[in-house]
Amino acid sequence: MDAGRLQAWEDEQQKVLAQLADPEVVSDPARLRQVSRRHKELESLIDAGRRLERAEDDVGVARQMLAEAEAPERELVRVELEQAEAARAELEEQLRALLVPSDPSDGRDVIVEIRGAEGGEEANLFARDLFEMYRRYAEQHSWRLEVLSSSPSERDGLNEVTLLLKGADAWQRMKHEGGTHRVQRVPVTESQGRVHTSAATVTVLPEADEVEVHIDPDRDLKVDVFRSTGPGGQSVNTTDSAVRITHLPTGMVVSMQDEKSQIQNRARALQVLRARLRKLEEDRQAAAQSELRRSQVGGGGRSEKVRTYNYKENRVTDHRVKLTLHKLDRVLAGDLDEIVDALLVDERERQLRQAADGADGDR
Repeated sequence: MDAGRLQAWEDEQQKVLAQLADPEVVSDPARLRQVSRRHKELESLIDAGRRLERAEDDVGVARQMLAEAEAPERELVRVELEQAEAARAELEEQLRALLVPSDPSDGRDVIVEIRGAEGGEEANLFARDLFEMYRRYAEQHSWRLEVLSSSPSERDGLNEVTLLLKGADAWQRMKHEGGTHRVQRVPVTESQGRVHTSAATVTVLPEADEVEVHIDPDRDLKVDVFRSTGPGGQSVNTTDSAVRITHLPTGMVVSMQDEKSQIQNRARALQVLRARLRKLEEDRQAAAQSELRRSQVGGGGRSEKVRTYNYKENRVTDHRVKLTLHKLDRVLAGDLDEIVDALLVDERERQLRQAADGADGDR
């Protein structure tokens, strides 16, 4: 364990403790959350660093004992040395994992948008299947699910649906679901039994706090109200309760009409708008580093499709981790954990490799 690095963490911990006592930090929820997270990270790093120091001392002592041991004792001391080295290696791995930056969105609630894409009405029917899959997945994890808006299609599918998932690990377990989901099956509209390929898109956003996204309601927003309508255009109510909000600086538009109250629809539209604007800013920052990232880890090639659902073979394949399961029926019933866990392991391994490459570059 590098004593200089451990001392640097301890020095930073003192500065962080001073910040936690600063009234300006305490009065700023976003800043307080950031500083508190760093305090927790430093506690874990310092604890792991100190335990690694002790383990390295144990290895040093065992090696010295082995060098001085008489023949009858050498085997026993050799075993002690192997155990000390194994304990040190385990602690080194734990410390490397702690050095991987935490996701700043962990712990947030999640906004999920599902839309039928290529394939006409079959794509809309598949969008409903994805919605039901995530609804059941949320039930398995005891998350609270709220439908913020939905637009049904002509044959009981969904043109689009926006939902809110509330749960401590909702973002961690849902963040890799975003992308194009492809389905291969015989549509209900197909009379000759031919397999068609359709697609639906899923967007996953961490919910943004009001303090994170500044919106000037007088200058930035154009708010239109209109009468809510259902499938086929029939009137749902006789008041102008539906709300359409246009964010003038970006041209982004969010419409909500599921609630009977104009105030409720406006609040939900702003909720989705803030999450989209936060994602837009994150994407803008990431784009500034995209060339460097591409040179280090490649382009990824994940924009085409992230997952394929083949009904005929009862097969689901996640193309990012090259995982294929022949239990599509169970996945659609909400048993997503095997796929989600594989994606999280892949993310962790990539982060560890990048952290190791960065450490090698610093030497």
